[in-house]
Amino acid sequence: MSTTDTLTRERRPHRTAAARSPRRARARRTGRPYRRADWAGGAAAAVWLVIVAVPLYYVVASSLRDRSDYLDAGPLSLPHHLVFSNYRTVLDSGFPTYLWNSIVVSAATVALVLLLALPAAYAVVRSRSRFVSAGFSVMLMGLAIPAQATIVPVYLIITRLHVYDTLLAVILPTAAFSLPMAILVLTSTMRDIPGELYEAMTMDGAAALQTLRSLVLPLSRPGLVTIGIYTALGAWNGFIFPLVLTQSDARRTVTLGLWNYQGQQGGVNVPATMAAVLLSLLPLLVAYLFGRRQLLSGLTAGFGK
Repeated sequence: MSTTDTLTRERRPHRTAAARSPRRARARRTGRPYRRADWAGGAAAAVWLVIVAVPLYYVVASSLRDRSDYLDAGPLSLPHHLVFSNYRTVLDSGFPTYLWNSIVVSAATVALVLLLALPAAYAVVRSRSRFVSAGFSVMLMGLAIPAQATIVPVYLIITRLHVYDTLLAVILPTAAFSLPMAILVLTSTMRDIPGELYEAMTMDGAAALQTLRSLVLPLSRPGLVTIGIYTALGAWNGFIFPLVLTQSDARRTVTLGLWNYQGQQGGVNVPATMAAVLLSLLPLLVAYLFGRRQLLSGLTAGFGK
C-alpha cells in the first residue's frame, strides 16, 4: 500500500465528521466560532418565561372581564367579552388621587436622593480623608438595617417635625433608606472614570464643582438612571411608611390604596382589584422602558476591575 492511500484513508473520517455537521462546516467557511445549542439554558429560560407571563396574563385577563364571568369560567380562562367597566369603577373610587400621591412621592424621593448621592459619591471617590472613608462605611451600614426596625423612632421624629399625615412624612424616610444603595452604585460608576481625565481637568484649572458638572455628571449617567429607577421602585412600592405616617384618605399612596380598596370590595370583586393593580403598574413600566438601556450598565459598573 502506498503512502498516498494511507493518507487518504486517514483523512476520510475527518471529511465524514464535517459532512455530518453542516453547521460546523459552515462556521469554518465563514470564519465564525462554532457554538452548540444550549438546550438546558433554553429550557430554563422557557420555565422562567412561564413563571413571569402567567401572573401578567392573569392580571390583564381578569381586569377585562366581569365578576360573573370570572367566577363561572375560572381565573385563567380567556374572557368571553371584553369589559372596561372595571377601570371606570376604579377611577370613580378615588384611585387617581392615590396614583398622584405616589407619583409625587416617587419623583420627590428620586430628586432628593440624586441631589444628595451625587456629591457624596464624588467625595468618596476623590477624597483621601479618613473621615470621608469612615463616613462611607457608616453609611453602608444602612443597607443592613430594615425600615421596620426603625419605624418607632422615625414616627417620633416625624411628629416632632410636625409633618405627620403629609406626603413629606413619606418622602423623607424613604429617601433616607434609599441613600446607602444610591451612594454605593454611584461610587462604583465614578471609579470607572479614568484618573487621567480628572488630572486633565485639574491642569486646566477646573474647580471641584466644575469637574463634577462637566466631567462626572455626563459620564455617570448610567449610574444615575439606575439609582433613579431603583429609588422610584422603592418609593412606589413602599407600604410601611404610608401606613404609619399618614392617616387621611387624601394622603394615601397606591400601595395603601390597593390594600384599602380590596377591603372595600369585600374580597369578592377580583376583576376590579386587578384593574387597580394594572393601573398601578403602568408608571413603573414607562420608567423601565425609558431607562432599560442604562440600567444594566449602571448595575455592573465597577465590578470588572
